[in-house]
Amino acid sequence: HTLSIKHERQRTRYRLFSFSIEQYGKKHQLSGDEVVSLFDRYEVLPYLKDNFEVLHTQGHQWLMEEIDELIKKHEEATV
Repeated sequence: HTLSIKHERQRTRYRLFSFSIEQYGKKHQLSGDEVVSLFDRYEVLPYLKDNFEVLHTQGHQWLMEEIDELIKKHEEATV
């Protein structure tokens, strides 16, 4: 039973990752590969994983704005 709860959480997390990649690509007219590269460069997936409990309850527009803000902060930090 505990294992099934753990698996369900993991599946929900993967759905959030997949959804975020797809929606971010649509918003910015990027391919999946381009989004994955961008998310890797700016550590978006670890952020989504670490903040999953809050993020998965939010709407997609809010989530896209959150990701944009995270990327912007990383870009500003490297200038």
